[in-house]
Amino acid sequence: MKHRSLFLTLTVLALFSTVLSACGGAATPTQAPTTAAPAATDAPAATEMPATEAPAAGACEGDYVLVPKNLGNPYFDTANNGAQEAAKELGINVLYQGSATADATEQITLLNSLIAQKPCALAISANDADALVPTGQAAMQAGIPVVTWDSAIATEGRNLLINQAVSHDIGAIQIQMASDLAGPDGGKIAILSATSTAPNQNGWIEVMKEELKKPEYSKLELVDVVYGDDDDTKSYNEAQSLFTKYPDLKVIIAPTTVGVAAAARAVTDANLIGKVFVTGLGTPNQMREYVKNGAAPQFALWNPADLGYLAVYAMHALATGEIKGAAGDKFTAGKLGDYTVEDDPDLGLNVLLGKPFIWDKTNIDDSNW
Repeated sequence: MKHRSLFLTLTVLALFSTVLSACGGAATPTQAPTTAAPAATDAPAATEMPATEAPAAGACEGDYVLVPKNLGNPYFDTANNGAQEAAKELGINVLYQGSATADATEQITLLNSLIAQKPCALAISANDADALVPTGQAAMQAGIPVVTWDSAIATEGRNLLINQAVSHDIGAIQIQMASDLAGPDGGKIAILSATSTAPNQNGWIEVMKEELKKPEYSKLELVDVVYGDDDDTKSYNEAQSLFTKYPDLKVIIAPTTVGVAAAARAVTDANLIGKVFVTGLGTPNQMREYVKNGAAPQFALWNPADLGYLAVYAMHALATGEIKGAAGDKFTAGKLGDYTVEDDPDLGLNVLLGKPFIWDKTNIDDSNW
């Protein structure tokens, strides 16, 4: 499958800092999640030339480790579900270990402990891109491949980034969903964004405007862009104002979880279900009610289960020598298909998960985060 690169701002979960307020069993039972590590808190000293190649093929038969930002987070627990599914398929053991809080110092302490245990590979969602560089370098120098996912360690501290989404795809899929909801006759649509200065929101809106120039979207008319400032009350009020200003409005697109939920609630409260539809970027637990009642029949984001699944396949490919972590390397990730390692001037070596995932009434109950 063909993959595209992402701008730097979308490599980390800060991609959705304005968007997010934040399935299989293992081949063998995983160890209990780690919540503490040995007393040392200093990261290993950075080395000038971190290792960039994985060990020789078949060299490692030990454990692999998936490290989230913190434990007890449904988003990361969902990623671990996908990781364990991949582990079962590959016949490997993937441990899920993290600190109790999303703290870089605690994460470094844990990683120091893991490096000493010489796992086959590490897949890390970083709490601090720069602070974890020396730790990532120490792991690579010890022959342990380092994959980052969800939130990246800076390029010099890892072998490979699993990139969850591309800016263009995030914008384009929202227009696609709006078109589906408006139907063949099209109609008026509006955008309810976060803040007027949010770079990711503005980037997606520009993509949406470009998408609307395509012939297949010629019957959609963008009538307004308003801002709820990622405040629930203001977003709700802005949605109500759109109903009044545009009585024939068909769709509200909200590329932020605060806005999409508030707009769906406003549609519900105004008894406009079936007349005005809401779509955008959200999370399953906040949107379940509105998917089921028809206020927001579909919305999108990436699937964290697939992200964890791909991270495991990638670190296994590195650890076994199937790939070296070089541009052009290819590997197959089970049900997700074929992937190619790409090199980007900002992201460095990375693998793109794919297009954002769409939830609707057929799959909304499959996710709990």
